Amino acid sequence: MQNPPQLNTSPGPASNRSTFKTVLLIVAIAAATSVLTVWLTTRYLFPVEFKPVTLAAGEKKVLDAKIDRLDQSRPAQTSSRGPATGRSRDSRQPVDPLEPEPYSEEGARREVTFTERELNALLATNTDLARKLAIDLSENLASAKLLVPLDPDMPFFGGKTLKVTAGLELRFAEGRPVLALRGVSLWGVPIPNAWLGGIKNLDLVKEFGGQGGFWHAFATGVEDIRVEQDRLTVRLRE
Repeated sequence: MQNPPQLNTSPGPASNRSTFKTVLLIVAIAAATSVLTVWLTTRYLFPVEFKPVTLAAGEKKVLDAKIDRLDQSRPAQTSSRGPATGRSRDSRQPVDPLEPEPYSEEGARREVTFTERELNALLATNTDLARKLAIDLSENLASAKLLVPLDPDMPFFGGKTLKVTAGLELRFAEGRPVLALRGVSLWGVPIPNAWLGGIKNLDLVKEFGGQGGFWHAFATGVEDIRVEQDRLTVRLRE
């Protein structure tokens, strides 16, 4: 009686190719996951410094005019810088000595407006601050991002950078300004209201303005405050 034919169980070329593709796929997924993890960690947990805002010549001229108007010691018309030089305020030549003059509020403007780019450009006058703080203006909301270097001796995160984000509601309603903390996040994780002392979404002016002190003085001195997309406007009372 003849023995049944033996089947060939050794792996063939097709099986080898399938195994190679599987291993290659696993390696590719592992590499992509590693790259993504490093990118997310760098981008969100330990971000690099912000890039300071640099205004164009025309934008800088407008901002300097606003600062000149606020500078009581140097009226805009006595500025020693020509309108088209585009130099920074730090590089201005010494101004003429002050001359005595009677105080007057006639013709004084009580409203000031800054754009988002102007506020961030003002931060750029302090290079270290501009690289660690960025301001965003949207409808009734002023937001900030802050990078805080951690002490190198701190366990686990020593020498890393802490990313803090916060939002402050700013508007004018019922004849008074409204200021309310929308929240604070660390590395994108919102901090519980209890850790913030229970002031999240609390109208600080309404809550503490009736007690006198800072909030009462602030509220009675502001006639209007508006935060719009990329713009902040404040009008003071007489």
